[in-house]
Formats: sequence, structure tokens, C-alpha cells
Amino acid sequence: MHKLKSGSGGSPPMTATQKMFARACGLKTVQPGEIVYPVPELLIIHDGFVETAYKELAEIGYGHVVAPEKIIFVTDHEVTYGSQRAVERGRNIRAIAKAWQIEQYFDVGRGGHGHIFPLEAGIVKPGMFLMAYDMHCTNFGAIGALAMAVGTEVTSVLATGSVWTQVPHTVRINLQGQLRRGAHARDVGFLLAEGFARGRWNAKHDYRVIEFDGPGLKELDLTARVALCNSVTEMGVANVLFNDAPPGVDLSGVPDFLSDPEAEYESNIDFDLSDVEPQVALPGGPDRAAKVAEHVGQHIDHAYIGACGSGMYQDFVDAAEIMRGRRVFEGVRMFIVPGTASTAKRLADEGLAQIFIDSGAILLPPGCGPCAGGLMGPLGPGEVSIATAATNHAGRFGAHEAKIYLGSPITVAASAIHGCLSNPIAELVN
Repeated sequence: MHKLKSGSGGSPPMTATQKMFARACGLKTVQPGEIVYPVPELLIIHDGFVETAYKELAEIGYGHVVAPEKIIFVTDHEVTYGSQRAVERGRNIRAIAKAWQIEQYFDVGRGGHGHIFPLEAGIVKPGMFLMAYDMHCTNFGAIGALAMAVGTEVTSVLATGSVWTQVPHTVRINLQGQLRRGAHARDVGFLLAEGFARGRWNAKHDYRVIEFDGPGLKELDLTARVALCNSVTEMGVANVLFNDAPPGVDLSGVPDFLSDPEAEYESNIDFDLSDVEPQVALPGGPDRAAKVAEHVGQHIDHAYIGACGSGMYQDFVDAAEIMRGRRVFEGVRMFIVPGTASTAKRLADEGLAQIFIDSGAILLPPGCGPCAGGLMGPLGPGEVSIATAATNHAGRFGAHEAKIYLGSPITVAASAIHGCLSNPIAELVN
């Protein structure tokens, strides 16, 4: 675990969130609840909203955007152009990028998932304050960067360079212990989401920053941290943030991004990683956590490993450990979706892609995969999936009448082999 010296320089003690907001606003300090106009270092927009943003600004006379050098366009939702409309959209986005002078445009095959490849490529760094259209930008908290999802207000940021934002309160989760074999950071995320949703800790979570700290951090690598950030996002938090950087992250020239020891938190929660068992999130939301052991045997038609929460290289290494030399259950469609182009190449170079192909799984290009509304690998009415997707609300993979269970990469791999929800512990022991 890497720790930078945290100093307030004469300012009152602040959380990491306050520090990054203050820097983005050019202020010495900010307070939770305060309305400010932070200026992001980067602004990320995916292919699902570029056309709309351009149209909205064109209609009110904007022919250019503020600070195009800070803007990133990412094509990750519809990467295979499964319709003529998709072809047209891709052509339009390329034209818009040229008109707005967007040089950081990661088109099909050139980056991957917009919530993952900026981490791998070092584009997003610890201590950064950025904004994005999509809520799952919380992934960047895995390295100590703060990314605020602004949704449709991204047009205001494009036009003016900022948008009014309320400084959120911070809830600190003190992680202790270490995960047992078979348990995964996704399981931790489901349990935390379920606990917040049911008021287990008498702590608010709506528009709060969930900050992870404590001795348990040293047990979590970057892949685990991304999974944990992603798994609690859908419950309505403002952001998720780790109060350190994982091993291997370059910290040279990084500004202070750590909470001061005396910083005030709205709530403090202790969580023991060693108590975690493999979980699934039942259909309807990531906060509907339940033990896998209680749902073993549930038939599945569809399995999917990827998306912004579990699309990193190590996720596929873990799944391949279970699937090596085995076959996907007859009648089950299994999709493997690398998060980035570099991960896809590494899977091929190191033989992991062949393991999945030999098992009968289908490899899709880097991006969102089925999680983008079922544009690829969709579900039909009445079908059941087990996936590592960001969420499992009705219609997420296509048909509203389908059911989606969420699990870790190893839970999905074990289930795909058996054709039903399965406990990964049994596979890892054998």
C-alpha cells in the first residue's frame, strides 16, 4: 500500500474529496454541502451521448467547446455497428470530433471501455478531479482520482468549462482482514450495497462519497479496487474513493490526494473482509445481495464476464483458472468481453483467449458488451443470466422479461460450466 504524506499546509483538516474539489475550484478549502464550480482536468463522454450534446449546443449557437484538449470521446457502447443507425452514429461522432478539435478520440478498437482504459494507460492519475457523462466513472476512485458524473449537464461543461456542483459528504469504510479464497471484491461490493440500502449502519449513502481506508487495503490490487468501486455505484452514491493508491501506480508529481488524519467524516463503518462469502445480486439491483450457496441450482441461459466492474486482465485470469480444460454447459451462451484493447491482446498473447474459445465461450470486442442495453449478446424474454455487469435492472441486457443475477468473475465461470448458479469455492478446491 502506497501512502503519500498528507499535509494541510495551514488549512483545516480535509477529506480527500474536499482537497480535490478545492484544487479544482482554485480555493484553499471547501465544505460539504457547499455549491461550487469546479474545473475538471478531463471530461469523458461515451458514444451514446456525443451526438445529443453536439445537437444541443448547435441549437443555441455554440460552434466550439471550451478546452478541447481536456475532452475525451470514447466508443465503447456500440462497437460492432449492429445496425445502419450505428454506422451513421459512428460517422457523425468522427465528424463532431473533427469539428470540435477533439484529439483524444478513442474510436472502435483504439481504447476499450471508457471507465477502464484511462486507468491502464495512465491518462487518469491519483489526485485528479474529472467529470464524465456516465455514472460508472467512479472506477477512477480505485487509484485515488475523483470523477464526478454530470449526466446530461455535460453540455454545460463543454460550453463553459464547469457546472455547479455540491461538495458531497464522505462516509469512511475501514476495511480489515483479508478475503478468503473464493471470495471476491464484487462480493464485498454487493454486501455493502445491501447493507446501505437496508440501513444496517445507520449511515446515509445518497450523494455521498464512499471512501475506503484501513489495513485491509493492502490486500486489494487495482483489479479488486475497480470491482469494489463499481459494485457500490448503482445505489446512488456521489462517488467512491480509495484513500491510497494500489501497488504499481506511479506517484511521481502527484498532488496530495489523501484525507487528513483529523478529517471529519459524516459516518465511519468497520467492515471485516474475512467474513465475506461468495455472493450474487438477485435480479432487480446490485443491492439485493444473497449468498451464492442459497441459490445454487438456479438454471441459466446466458453468462457474461466483462463490463466496467470486471473487465480487467486479472478478472479473466481468475475465470480461466476455473474454465481451463472444461466446457460451457450445453445451451448456455457465454460471452467474454475484455475491458480494453490491450487486455484483449494480452489474453491472446498469453493463451487465455484460447482457453475461453476451447470452452465454447464467445469473445466480443473490448467495450461494454451486453451491459450496454443488450446491443450485443442480448437476453430474450424469460431467459436468465449470471454476469459481472454493472447493474441488473430489468431490460439491462435487452428483454425486460429476462432475469439477471450478478456475481464475481469466478462465480460466473463456475456457473457457466454447470449451467446453473454455482459456488466457486467448490471449483477452486478441486
